Amino acid sequence: MNMTQARVLVAAVVGLVVVLLYASIHKIEEGHLAVYYRGGALLTSPSGPGYHIMLPFITTFRSVQTTLQTDEVKNVPCGTSGGVMIYIDRIEVVNMLAPYAVFDIVRNYTADYDKTLIFNKIHHELNQFCSAHTLQEVYIELFDQIDENLKQALQKDLNLMAPGLTIQAVRVTKPKIPEAIRRNFELMEAEKTKLLIAAQKQKVVEKEAETERKKAVIEAEKIAQVAKIRFQQKVMEKETEKRISEIEDAAFLAREKAKADAEYYAAHKYATSNKLAKEYGSVYTLYFESWPTMVFHEYKAVKEAFINQDVKFLGRGHIPMIDDAQKRYGWRSLEENELYINLTGDLEILM
Repeated sequence: MNMTQARVLVAAVVGLVVVLLYASIHKIEEGHLAVYYRGGALLTSPSGPGYHIMLPFITTFRSVQTTLQTDEVKNVPCGTSGGVMIYIDRIEVVNMLAPYAVFDIVRNYTADYDKTLIFNKIHHELNQFCSAHTLQEVYIELFDQIDENLKQALQKDLNLMAPGLTIQAVRVTKPKIPEAIRRNFELMEAEKTKLLIAAQKQKVVEKEAETERKKAVIEAEKIAQVAKIRFQQKVMEKETEKRISEIEDAAFLAREKAKADAEYYAAHKYATSNKLAKEYGSVYTLYFESWPTMVFHEYKAVKEAFINQDVKFLGRGHIPMIDDAQKRYGWRSLEENELYINLTGDLEILM
C-alpha cells in the first residue's frame, strides 16, 4: 500500500468518524425534553436540555416542548341549528405539558399529541356547540362564552385522557358568515347602536331632569329654612316686646301702687290732722267767747299770717289765744311746727 492509498484510507476513516459523530450528537433547547426511539420502541428515559450522544442511524429522538405553547386550529366549519354553515377562521389554544407526563403522553398519543388531544377535540366541541344554537346566538349572543366553554370541555377530557396537559386559554376569532346574512347583522347592529344612543340620551335627559329637581328641592329647602329663621326671629321679637311690655306694666303698677300708698298715707295724715284741728278749734272757741270784740281782728291776722307763711309773726305772741294754748296744752313754739291753712279757713297743725 503506497502513501497515497494510506492517506485516502485515513481521510475516509476520519470522514466516517466525523459523520458518525455528527449523526450521534444532538442538542436539546431549554424548555424541551428529548424522547428517544430505538428500532421504533420508545425509550423510557427522556433527556433534558443540552448536548447528548446517541447511536447514529439506530436511535432517533423527538423534542417535546414543556413550556407554554400556542396551537392554532384554522378554518373550522360549524353548522348552526338553523342550517347555516359558518367558518371560524382561527382558534388559538394555549397549553403546557408537564415534564413528568411527557413519557406517558408521547407513548399514548405520540409526540404529535396536540393534533389528537387538542385539534380533533376543538372540531368536535365547536360542532356540538353550533348545532345546539342558532346563528344569532353563535354570532352575537353567546359568542363571548365560546372561549370559556371550549376551555372547560378540553380540560375536562384531558384530565381523564392525558393528565399533565393543561389548557391555559382558548381564543376564538369571529365566525365568517354568508355575506347577505352579514349585511343584515350589520344593519341590525347599527339599529341597535342607534337604540343604545337614544337610550343613553334619554338617560342623560333624565339625569339632567333629576339634577334640576334636586336643585329645586335644595332651593325650596333653603327658602323654607330662611322663612323659618325669619319666623323665629319675629317670634323672638314679639316675645321681647311682650317682655318689655310686661316690665313696663309692672313698673307702671309699682308706680301706681306707690302713688296710691302715698295718697293713702296723705289721707291718713289728713284725717289725723283734722282730729287735732278739732281740739285746736275747741281752744280757739274759748278765746272767741272771752274776747268777742277781739276775735275778728285776731282771727283775720292769724289767717293772713298763715296765708303769708309768717311763722315768726305767729310765734311772737301776737295771738294771745295761741300763746294761752301753748301754755295750757304744752305745745311747742310755732316756729318748731309746720302750720297750714286751707282755703276754707280751717287751721291744721302737724305735730
